[in-house]
Amino acid sequence: MENDLFEKTPVPKAFFKFALPVVLSMVVSLVYNMVDTYFIAQTGNTNLVAGVSISAPVFTLMIALGDIFGLGGSSVISRLFGEKRDEDGRRLSVFCFYAALLCGFVVTAVMLLFRSPILHLLGADRETMSYASGYYTYIVLGAPFIILSLTPSNLLRTEGFATASMAGSILGAVVNMILDPIFISVLGLGAAGAAIATVIGNIFADIFYVWFLLRKSRRLSINPAGFHIHIVEVGQILAIGIPASVTNLMQSMGIALTNRYLLPYGNDKVAAMGIVMKVNLIAVLVLIGFAFGAQPLIGYNYGAKNHARLKEILRFCYGFECCTAAVLAGVLCLAAPALIGIFMQDASIIAVGVPMLRMQQMGMVFTAVVLVTTCTFQSAGKAVGAFLLSVSRQGVLFAAVLLIASKVFHYNGVLMAQAVSDLLTAILAVILFDILIRRKMGREQMH
Repeated sequence: MENDLFEKTPVPKAFFKFALPVVLSMVVSLVYNMVDTYFIAQTGNTNLVAGVSISAPVFTLMIALGDIFGLGGSSVISRLFGEKRDEDGRRLSVFCFYAALLCGFVVTAVMLLFRSPILHLLGADRETMSYASGYYTYIVLGAPFIILSLTPSNLLRTEGFATASMAGSILGAVVNMILDPIFISVLGLGAAGAAIATVIGNIFADIFYVWFLLRKSRRLSINPAGFHIHIVEVGQILAIGIPASVTNLMQSMGIALTNRYLLPYGNDKVAAMGIVMKVNLIAVLVLIGFAFGAQPLIGYNYGAKNHARLKEILRFCYGFECCTAAVLAGVLCLAAPALIGIFMQDASIIAVGVPMLRMQQMGMVFTAVVLVTTCTFQSAGKAVGAFLLSVSRQGVLFAAVLLIASKVFHYNGVLMAQAVSDLLTAILAVILFDILIRRKMGREQMH
């Protein structure tokens, strides 16, 4: 790893060196999500589309659990590398790898055992249960592979291997896209076929990551020989990993809550929101890629106590992220009818989906502020700040806004809830940043 990339390379160049591979990975994941939704929607079965939308939070849950060891581990390891403690970083990488694998097996056992009550809790009814159950079952069986893939994809970036991290993600997504039409349409497996293709894609990604760690990495490892870890180190990983995980758990909760509040208005509303959520990923995944792609850079310089460079990095990140959010939101608002129409050529679904999508974009710049701040807290080991933001935007704060808005504005209140929550969470992010980062570094260094 070239330390110059972390310490001396001009900030914009270093930022894009880390962030662009992550964004490209996100774009490929986005394309996969679009292809997946496209083939499911082409069945023309509204209940099938709604069933997959209902089960989608289960996949998000697995990403969340993978983030405990992927983002939590990369945060701690980045700071250790910044402190020149390479051997400690290597030990923690071994722990993260095997802890993620074990977590996956536990998830499979628990979620298969409680399949029926979980599906009912997510909102599956008589019309959607068979489709939701098919997707759910195969995604749950693949939990070990899905959760594991999130760990090396994050850890490799701490060593500067952002391109390798991207390659594994792209490999998994491409395999997924190739298999989607085969399993969904040719073999007629529908929702279950989409889940099977997803699992196989993650298996291919895992194989690539293991090969790369064994052959190319110098500071990371999966060799358990002589491994040891202190309880304090586990706590450090979990202190950041759990808030990172909560972010995705809250996303699952946000989707599930939105679906539950839309159900009284008809399954077509749930189906439309499922498509809208996929289209919305165009903006969200790009923003996540740029925000969290810079995490190793932020963590390394925070660990090295290079406050001048850290200030420059953060200023660039906030400015670039907010501008990007505004552009993406504008494009999606203008292209809303065409984008939704790609997935389902149903005039009623398009009519319902367009205002949904446009309302989602109203909070996109605020989302950008929240993402960069969350990334900064995770990179700096500020567990409390990361946790508070994690449980707010699509969690506790969103639930409160959704409850109030739905009672006051009914159906339109459900649609506006996310944008209002984004605004309130961004205000919280600014306050927490001042308390936890700006004051610690010294006001005179931040201006």
